[in-house]
Amino acid sequence: MRSSFILGIVFLCMIASQLAWGHEIRPAFLQIQEKSPGKFGVFWKVPRTVDKVLDIQPKFESNFTLNQTQEPRLLEAFMLYSYELQGESSLENSELSIENLKETGIDALVDIRFLDGRHYTFLLQPTSNAVWIPEKSSKLQVAKTYLIFGIEHILLGYDHLLFVLALIMISSAWKKLIKTITAFTLSHSITLSISALGYTALPGAPVETVIALSIVFLALEVLKFQGGKPTLTSEKPWLVAFIFGLLHGFGFAGALSEIGLPSNEIPVALATFNFGVELGQLLFVGVIIGLWKLIQGHVQVKPWQKKVIPYGIGSIAVFWVIERIINI
Repeated sequence: MRSSFILGIVFLCMIASQLAWGHEIRPAFLQIQEKSPGKFGVFWKVPRTVDKVLDIQPKFESNFTLNQTQEPRLLEAFMLYSYELQGESSLENSELSIENLKETGIDALVDIRFLDGRHYTFLLQPTSNAVWIPEKSSKLQVAKTYLIFGIEHILLGYDHLLFVLALIMISSAWKKLIKTITAFTLSHSITLSISALGYTALPGAPVETVIALSIVFLALEVLKFQGGKPTLTSEKPWLVAFIFGLLHGFGFAGALSEIGLPSNEIPVALATFNFGVELGQLLFVGVIIGLWKLIQGHVQVKPWQKKVIPYGIGSIAVFWVIERIINI
């Protein structure tokens, strides 16, 4: 795959620009829970970058009062704010917006829970930063929210994409590539589901560290494959993809656990999030292969140059391993 050299270099440059963060800057998360009629507890998780917390704030209609109840707490990738919300009227049939969302370019997931069991989930985006809170929740709204979140998670989850890129590089035939991607999909769907449903769970930090190690391993396997040395991964990449896919599924579940699943629509939310992850993954694979086909035959790459990509993948993954071990 001569032209995959160019595609790989471009993608690695994108990863390098985000090297300090093994994962994407995840969406802001606003949780609103009714404590008593007309009174709500509000938790606001705002993503932070290396040197600052994003300047975004929830905004309610003028007949609501938002008061801070605790000092902000600094988490690994978030700043957590706690508020109490009181209103002269019902929160239903009112507008909620997130100020400055357009300027930051990130999304905000909104979770609203009422005493009577109603549960609302909305995804606000830079191009649509406000929502009208209806009297009844909708399965379609939940499905749309978690589908988009799943797609965004995989497309901005650079560690998962590096793993998939390495799988593409080591799968030399179409049939082998299809089997490999299918195996990876099945395995991470299994662990994502059982973890999200509470049947089992693994600590997030060790899982993320092993995920980074899996990328290092696969980068080494690609180098051996390029050098003409047969390995288990080059002969049966679907087996390795399935085994490591189980770990990646726990990683997806960790991201999902940060926002939770709506208690009244768990099957819909879980299924659409998982489907969104698969759609995003297929989109990534399709773009890589499509671009490769488009420029195939137009680029000449020397044998030593082909090693730049797996070395780049491995180097970035080693950085993540060290970073994540430090953070355990």
